[in-house]
Amino acid sequence: MVRAALDSRQIGRGPSAFAAYVPAATVVAASLLAALPIVSNSGWYPDFGYLVFIGWRLLRSDPWPAWWAAPLGLVNDLFTSYPIGFSVALWSATMLALDLIDRRTMWRDYWIEWVLAAVFLAIDEWMQWQLAAVVGADLPFTTQLPSLVIAILVFPLAAWIVSRTDRWRLGR
Repeated sequence: MVRAALDSRQIGRGPSAFAAYVPAATVVAASLLAALPIVSNSGWYPDFGYLVFIGWRLLRSDPWPAWWAAPLGLVNDLFTSYPIGFSVALWSATMLALDLIDRRTMWRDYWIEWVLAAVFLAIDEWMQWQLAAVVGADLPFTTQLPSLVIAILVFPLAAWIVSRTDRWRLGR
């Protein structure tokens, strides 16, 4: 313990130079995963940008202010081919809802965060299904279930990657 405290590699080591922009950059990078050449008849892959966004927001509420949800949602709309404004509205509402939840709850543990993420991911999939119905792609909701289940099951991995990125970002 004393040896670790006296280790010169830890003393004076602070956040990386662009620490304030790393959370936004990781969300944009996750949104860019939608540009991978994956060919599928049904969209089985989740919205990775939204997964990482929720992971960052549940891990820390301080990396960005609430208004950053709109530009990050716009970037997600541009790369995932959603109509412009879909992710902007959804991500802004998510940020406001999580701010409200933070003020109302005394503590959260791993399971509560997973349930919160599952609820927000289900709302995201439901809104995508409603939007598809509005534009004429009248499909049963069961077509959304694979991506919803995959997103809920992948969230712990996304949260773990976000926490490791945060440790690197803060120099810990």
